[in-house]
Amino acid sequence: MDESKGLSDEQKNFLQGFAMGADVARAVRGLPILSGSATVPGATVSLGPGGASVGPERLQREAQDRFLAEGKTLTREEQAKRTKDPLTMYDEIQATARAGVFPKDTDVFLYKYSGLFFVAPAQHAFMCRLRIPGGVLRSWQFRGVADLARRHGGGYVDVTTRANLQIREIGPRDVPCVLNGLVELGLTSRGAGADNIRNVTASPTAGIDTQELVDTLPLAKEMHHYILNHRELYGLPRKFNIAFDGGGRVSALDDTNDIGFQAVHVSEDLADESAAPGVYFRLRLGGITGHQDFARDTGVLLRRDECVPVAAAIVRVFIGAGDRTDRKKARLKYVLDDWGFGKFLAAIERELGAPLRRVPLDRCDPPGREDRWGHVGVHPQKQPGRYYVGVVLPVGRMSAEQVDGLADIAERFGSGTVRLTVWQNLLISDVAEGELEAVKGAIERIGLEWRASSVRGGLVACTGNAGCKYAGADTKGNALILARYLEERVQLDQPVNIHLTGCHHSCAQHNIGDIGLEATRVESGEETVEGYHLCVGGGWGESRGIGRRVVDALPFEEIPPAVERLLRHYLTHRRDPDESFAVFARRQSLEALRGLALDTALPAPERVTVDVA
Repeated sequence: MDESKGLSDEQKNFLQGFAMGADVARAVRGLPILSGSATVPGATVSLGPGGASVGPERLQREAQDRFLAEGKTLTREEQAKRTKDPLTMYDEIQATARAGVFPKDTDVFLYKYSGLFFVAPAQHAFMCRLRIPGGVLRSWQFRGVADLARRHGGGYVDVTTRANLQIREIGPRDVPCVLNGLVELGLTSRGAGADNIRNVTASPTAGIDTQELVDTLPLAKEMHHYILNHRELYGLPRKFNIAFDGGGRVSALDDTNDIGFQAVHVSEDLADESAAPGVYFRLRLGGITGHQDFARDTGVLLRRDECVPVAAAIVRVFIGAGDRTDRKKARLKYVLDDWGFGKFLAAIERELGAPLRRVPLDRCDPPGREDRWGHVGVHPQKQPGRYYVGVVLPVGRMSAEQVDGLADIAERFGSGTVRLTVWQNLLISDVAEGELEAVKGAIERIGLEWRASSVRGGLVACTGNAGCKYAGADTKGNALILARYLEERVQLDQPVNIHLTGCHHSCAQHNIGDIGLEATRVESGEETVEGYHLCVGGGWGESRGIGRRVVDALPFEEIPPAVERLLRHYLTHRRDPDESFAVFARRQSLEALRGLALDTALPAPERVTVDVA
């Protein structure tokens, strides 16, 4: 394809001469030459020798060129990125805002590079997703986000499964106010969507965990700033996730990420010349539970200072190797499946210019035990006399007024910080023991809960069809109905995670829930209604496993009784009180589980209405 179509030779010569003149001027002044391309509406003109792209988009461009040279067709999204630089659309975004219009065609995709999601037809509005490294922000920033949501959005804020925040129901004219307001708060939405490295996560209790091997929050922030300052890392074939787990009591779900860094300890009796005693990170690659795969151990052991350079090298290799012709196969997992770990690690070493340290897993001490209720309720910190309180958020949603209240609590009783988690809730840390009762009361007065409720504490739901065009059901609304139903009928003494996701993209990671629900449309007479595929037995970490689908396409009104029957049978027939639901489910046959879910003879006779009270 002729990328410069529409430009005359005179125009192309002018652009090339202008850029060369600018580089000469910078060289005379002792400044570095700016390699890159001159961009005009609808076209990108390379300015390197022989027409080769030499700017930060070079890696992406060369990867696209290889597919074209093989006679293959780029995806619509790849062609859109090739035609227009999505990171230089500020003026265009401002212009459409002034006109009060929404983007069209592939611009809908390109706007996501600024964290802006046009979510029609679910809502005729934008959603703005932020980037909050490690999920930690100051109370005044938290309050500022609520103020933006109140003035320019729907008056509420959502916590995501990447310990992040989203503002919804933003009108087109309000977009500049939101984007500029975030910058004024010291926050950003740059690269929060589309084919980018998403929000970098860390252990939710980083720096305060009584069990952790290392504080991972500084690493998440370092990775975050590295991404923001290296434009070539925005040229990915698809989205990409990175997580740092410090070995604490609350998991960062690193094994569900494309790159997972898991803190481990090498003791004196296991050390040798390849790894001295101390704390390292094991490198795990290829997690994507929506495609039913966890990150796998590479055998590579890294020092703390090696993690970010190695992650950057991995991303650069992926940029060059990832599929640009099939969106379904454009994730890191498929490069690893095609190449194998040996070839991929060798490519990383070439990118780094140095060998990687290989240490078998059995040379590392076993990890500490995870506390599955560690993100809810009151827990001691490693700082003497200090506690953190995990706040239960109904499917991750807070009103702007509740955000204000939580910010006040963090300032009055804590250190003025708020910690978001991948479980769609948050923690308020550094509370003195004598202030705990006051904190509990303050949380309850703003309509939220702190107790480790066995249902709501483990409830995860994506946006659903109230705000996402892909979703087949109102997952957040259905989740609240399900929680109310179960809490009135079942009393659990072990944590059970129930994940509701709106479609096969699995933003709520239904495959790793004890009970996972994937939305679908179900035929009912001459119409279709909201329903779910029912999966059981998923897990992560030491209990990792992909849930098995037990029932296909069950109308939502039949889901609460089915889940109740499964939970009742679990409580009655588990081997001992400590047996988890996942372990119980995995030792049952699919036929037995299906019979339990559908057997209306078991106690749970009534149907549930889908109307929210």
